[in-house]
Amino acid sequence: MTALSAFVDAFHAHRSENPNSRVSLGLSERLGELPDPSLGAAERRDARARQLRRDADQVAGELGFDDQLDLDLARLMLDAEIFDASYEFNGERTLPQQPRAGDEIGDGIFMLSVADPRPPAERLADITGRIEAIPRYLVALEQRLDTPIRRWVQMDLAKVRALPTLLGSMESWANAEGFADAPRLSRAAGAARSALDSYARALESMPSRAEIHIGEAAAKNLVRLRGIEQPLDELHAMACRFLAETEAQIEELRARLVSKYGLDAGTSRASLHEFLNERFRVKITNGNFDQILVRYRREHEQILKFIRERDLFPLPRDHALMILATPDFMRPSIPAGAMNPPAPFRSGTATSVIFLTLSEELLDEHTELGIPIMMVHEGVPGHHLQFASAYQNPSRIRRHVMANDHAEGWTTMLEDYMLDRGYLDDLADEARFCAKRDLCRIGARVAIDLFFMTGERDYLDVGLSTERGQSDPFEAAGHLLQTVTGFTPARVQAELNWYSMERGYPLSYLTGNQLAKGLRADVISAARGRRSQAQNDRSFFDCYLRSGNMPLSFLRRVFKHEGLIAS
Repeated sequence: MTALSAFVDAFHAHRSENPNSRVSLGLSERLGELPDPSLGAAERRDARARQLRRDADQVAGELGFDDQLDLDLARLMLDAEIFDASYEFNGERTLPQQPRAGDEIGDGIFMLSVADPRPPAERLADITGRIEAIPRYLVALEQRLDTPIRRWVQMDLAKVRALPTLLGSMESWANAEGFADAPRLSRAAGAARSALDSYARALESMPSRAEIHIGEAAAKNLVRLRGIEQPLDELHAMACRFLAETEAQIEELRARLVSKYGLDAGTSRASLHEFLNERFRVKITNGNFDQILVRYRREHEQILKFIRERDLFPLPRDHALMILATPDFMRPSIPAGAMNPPAPFRSGTATSVIFLTLSEELLDEHTELGIPIMMVHEGVPGHHLQFASAYQNPSRIRRHVMANDHAEGWTTMLEDYMLDRGYLDDLADEARFCAKRDLCRIGARVAIDLFFMTGERDYLDVGLSTERGQSDPFEAAGHLLQTVTGFTPARVQAELNWYSMERGYPLSYLTGNQLAKGLRADVISAARGRRSQAQNDRSFFDCYLRSGNMPLSFLRRVFKHEGLIAS
């Protein structure tokens, strides 16, 4: 065994240690456990990460391009993990201020129930073990917490109070399957409900704080360790330019659509958007939101047909997409839709799960114009295609990478591309108008992410007339987001929830969008007219998809190595 292969084995074991990670990775061992939320467990994990980082520097010898790239990726991930565990704000590290019982308990149980291909009895056995572990987990989490962040407390309470519904679903499933240990599962669910209730009361009574900012220096390190090389000021300038350009495009589309539908020439963007939402509302009967899920599934098939007829993208041989309503416990942090990618280490069909948050208030997020764009983004050719393709790459290290600029740059770039290629045809202007208004969120996300991290309110100045003087950072950020996008109040609050907790992720959308577009432009430039636009696009798509997951700064190295862009 070489030093590199030994390091890769140790790295894989480290990244697979968390039971929830094993569920998402598609591994089969020790799935009936919950993570250990204690500070002691966090310190042991940090020690392992630091030792692995030292081991990475000891890998010697001449390495080929791919091996060196993998080693550099592992170093970056370990550095980011060590930093995330160590930086302080409010005089403490993140974990004592971050209650995540809803996520840590609910996500694994739910994914075992819907996205694991094993027989029901095996999955139910693991779910039973997880439910039995809930009281111990909550005691350890409560002991870890010390003056948590108020907004995060509210988020966790909302999720925890929805978990009994999930437990009830598991009991019903166990009974329907004739699961031999169904009585044991029910006893465990009863104890878990009691423990969840006690935890919620304890969490509510804890002293909490509002301050979420980590400071400029920590923000710079955090962004750099996500593989994003641009300085914070440059990211902010990028957002300002993007919003100005997009606002001009929206105005041009507004004028055309007002004329097309015979509306008053002074019709505002917001009024036009409301008009289009009403005109293209999905018709459902008796409040049956399942009909919207059916509409999304039909759109997925139509997009696949469109892509196959034109051979636009390489498609995996064996892949599938599940489209489900967002479970109650996940709704506080999923504004309109989200997806779980295929399990990277699971053999067989590469299956993604798309979650859609459905309610009467959110129907304007799921129109005949919005559904196609949502499916382009989350399904094929978006996240599902990107991840299902990436996990065919043989690199074990790249299967552990979650490079948000790589993933979000791919999907946001494709929203325009599919419309440019003729998808939706006669309704392209309508869909593009709504999509551009929605896409303004990625400019606002940069500003809000930078503000939430640093506390510098000047980052909220993106050239628009918005209020920035509110004392509550969520009010100031929410005003910008609502002004830029016109989102419903519920979606604004859900967006802000995850912006505040997933630092550095919100800004990756626009950063990735601009870097991916720049990389594509460089491929075209390097071809110097030797290939057609379609050939250039196919070369770009092929390399992007088969190279595996990595920050775009690393992917640029791959394109140079393969001669697709200039050195």
